[in-house]
Amino acid sequence: MECVVQGIIETQHVEALEILLQGLCGVNKERLRVHELCLKSSPNLGFVSSEVRLVCDLEQPEPTWIVRHIGGAMRGAGAEQISVLVRTMVESKASKNALRLFYALGYKLDHELLRVGSAFHFHRGAQITVTVSSVNKMPKLHAIDEAVPVTPGIQLVEVTAPATADNYAEVVAAVSSFCEYLAP
Repeated sequence: MECVVQGIIETQHVEALEILLQGLCGVNKERLRVHELCLKSSPNLGFVSSEVRLVCDLEQPEPTWIVRHIGGAMRGAGAEQISVLVRTMVESKASKNALRLFYALGYKLDHELLRVGSAFHFHRGAQITVTVSSVNKMPKLHAIDEAVPVTPGIQLVEVTAPATADNYAEVVAAVSSFCEYLAP
């Protein structure tokens, strides 16, 4: 599982936010450059369509791929009372030819994007990651050098923390508490 809070910020305010985050988190920012492919299953693979993401961290000396499946959000009376999205998420390392495997299984490329920005990883009641990034689309398949912003002048801010069924309440509290510092 993971706990997530998302928001946006105008690009002109990103530097001030990063300074605030360095002070709050007590860590330096890391460069973020992530190539993401979203694949969807075709109808013949079952009754429910499936979506997986192939994610590659391009900042690593040896870029590696991860397969990530993001499930539905927690529902019910408890979910309506919290300000953090709690959802299932499973990820695993994958080889560089994972895309061919998913194509062979009947998945189709839905969209492709490149996220560029910064990340902060720290522990404050939970292992929290804050990313501030520009989301970019590719005009041609896999053309990451030609990526252009989807929303020029706006960047995505994401606060995420891994959780389990046993500790998600504590993680929600930690994420909510931290996000109060980021509210406008």
